[in-house]
Amino acid sequence: MSAVAWIAVGSLAAWVWLLLGQGFFWRTGQRLPRREDPGRWPSVAIVVPARDEADMLPVSLPSLLAQDYPGRAEIFLVDDCSKDGTGDVARALSVRFGGLPVTVVSPAEPEPGWTGKLWAVRHGIARARTREPDYLLLTDADIAHEPDSLRELVAAAVSGGFDLVSQMARLRVSSIWERLVVPAFVYFFSQLYPFRWVNRSGARTAAAAGGCVLLRTAAAERARVPESIRQAVIDDVSLARAVQRSGGRIWLGLAERVDSVRPYPRLADLWRMVSRSAYAQLRHSPPLLLGTVLGLALVYLAPPVALVSGLLTGDPVAAWAGGAAWAVMTATYLPMLGYYRQSPWQAPLLPFTAVLYLLMTVDSAVQHYRGRGAAWKGRTYARPEAAPDR
Repeated sequence: MSAVAWIAVGSLAAWVWLLLGQGFFWRTGQRLPRREDPGRWPSVAIVVPARDEADMLPVSLPSLLAQDYPGRAEIFLVDDCSKDGTGDVARALSVRFGGLPVTVVSPAEPEPGWTGKLWAVRHGIARARTREPDYLLLTDADIAHEPDSLRELVAAAVSGGFDLVSQMARLRVSSIWERLVVPAFVYFFSQLYPFRWVNRSGARTAAAAGGCVLLRTAAAERARVPESIRQAVIDDVSLARAVQRSGGRIWLGLAERVDSVRPYPRLADLWRMVSRSAYAQLRHSPPLLLGTVLGLALVYLAPPVALVSGLLTGDPVAAWAGGAAWAVMTATYLPMLGYYRQSPWQAPLLPFTAVLYLLMTVDSAVQHYRGRGAAWKGRTYARPEAAPDR
């Protein structure tokens, strides 16, 4: 067989394994588990870190204010050194819409060794603990919740005995680039962290979606959250690992009534979102970066290249294996496109989207070695050293 045919067969073998052996990551049926009325509804503190979110809060904060929750709940919005009047906007929205009480917390700039979001979360949790809540809902300032979202999250946590329940918010898919890139982002995430593996008892795989995390306060204290993960750039996965290591039970699934309202209309906006943390996901390791590039090329790029090459050169093995691998890839992407209500005709474009993600990952590494690290809203985080215990 030709070299192209061998590569195509290797890619097909990889896709057969991904289809059957990677936790059925391509299925989208992991939604909130069985829930029952807990009888006595536990108290909840909603912690919202917000840095320069004056534009997002009018869309997202009213959805938290309007939560139809039978127990005691209140909001602690952390104005993380914003320059656009985020705190004032939050107070005005609280007066205008009423609903759950809002406390605005305004800490100073982060101390060395802390990422900005976790520094804000730390202060929000510290203020919330004065109210002795049973649970903490950590949610971002660009996340909108349906009125029953908190009630359903708490019911799921109590019914299932979970210490952490997280939902991957449905991201916006309005622009052409959002439609092309966003479903693939969630698809790739679930491939790295298959939800079924995360959710099974005694799991070794841990992950969460930072936009919506319900966390038992006792579990947060046991895991020393957020102090134990204070340097994490990918804070949601680090949070889930900390809770799991401390003996907590975690659950992760796709959201039905929790949505991200932040727009990413241009490719440049999506590029920044992915590249700011892609190399951190690889632990700033050149060997892992090389392996990722080669793996993406074999799994996503080789099938269409082998198919076209086989057809042009008369290599039936390359054409057959490449076409079969591309067909399996396309089939595994269809459920995610269905979840995002996108046309199934986008599925064959997944190799092109994978090229974009490959370039974003390489760019993330280049920016890191230029000393820019992970950057977000005016803050840059260099490669973190091991955080000392306190």
